[in-house]
Amino acid sequence: MRVILQRVQASQVSVAGEVVGRIGRGLNLLVGIAESDTLAELEWMARKCLELRIFPSEGRDRFDASVQDIGGELLVISQFTLYGDCRKGRRPSFDQAAVPAKAEALYEQFVALLKESGLVVETGRFGAMMQVAIENDGPVTIVLEREATAS
Repeated sequence: MRVILQRVQASQVSVAGEVVGRIGRGLNLLVGIAESDTLAELEWMARKCLELRIFPSEGRDRFDASVQDIGGELLVISQFTLYGDCRKGRRPSFDQAAVPAKAEALYEQFVALLKESGLVVETGRFGAMMQVAIENDGPVTIVLEREATAS
C-alpha cells in the first residue's frame, strides 16, 4: 500500500465539474492499493496517517501534533497510478496495482478505518476521472509505504 500524505490548509476533489469531497485544515491522502495488500496493511496505514505528528502544536514550529490532535479533516482519494512502474519503456506498467474490484473493496475498508477516528473524512469517487485541488501547507508531503509480509 502506498499513500502520498499532504498536510493541507484545504483540499477538494471534483468529478465532471461537481465537487464530491472538500476539507479544510488536515490531510490529503492519495491512496494506491497493491494486489498483495491485506487488512494488516490497511490497519497499519490508517494508524500511521492518524498518528503521524506533522502539525505544529500551539505556538510552536516543530512537528508535535497529529491530525487527530488538531481535530483536522481528511480527504482520501484512490490513485492506482501510485503503482506505475516506469523502469522499462515509455509507458508505465501497473502490474503491481490491485485489480479494480479488490482495490475498491480495500479502499472502502481503509476509509472506514479512518472514519473510526471520529474525524471528518471525505472521499473522491473510486475509478472516476477526478480533478484535485490541494492547498499544501508547508509544503509538507510524505510518502508512506507498507508492503504485505509473506505468511
